[in-house]
Amino acid sequence: MRPIAAVALGTMALLAQGCPSAYQRTYERETQKLEAEQRAADAQERAAQAEASRYAAVVYFDVGSAVIGADGQRELHWFVQKMQPYPEAMILVQGFADSTGSEATNQALSGQRADAVASYLGGQGIDRSRLVVQGFGTDSPAASNATAGKRSRNRRVEVTVR
Repeated sequence: MRPIAAVALGTMALLAQGCPSAYQRTYERETQKLEAEQRAADAQERAAQAEASRYAAVVYFDVGSAVIGADGQRELHWFVQKMQPYPEAMILVQGFADSTGSEATNQALSGQRADAVASYLGGQGIDRSRLVVQGFGTDSPAASNATAGKRSRNRRVEVTVR
């Protein structure tokens, strides 16, 4: 009987190792299901991000001013409407200045412009935690600072989706 008992025990041990339990199979199925759901949610989020990143706004300012004019308000209102379907999108608000004035003044002014736009967006329902606000002074001009017309392109805030 001893050899039969040893074989029976060995067979049972092999079966236990080779055959997953019903619990294990259920666990693996649920894990696969959750992983597939997560992949689908990630793909949907990437698609929404790609869609939202198509939208941007640029607001221009008068010399030495951080006041948003009527054209800028219209532009921002349009942007807010476009962002409504994307409540998770992160938004960059980047302020710039032209070369008139000192660099310290332009740095501060570009930040004030960006803050003014961020406040406007917040007032229109975009959660402030979604906004990354930066002032760049005269860095990254959109045009040459050689003429007044070209400098006007540099007094701006760019609003983009990150």
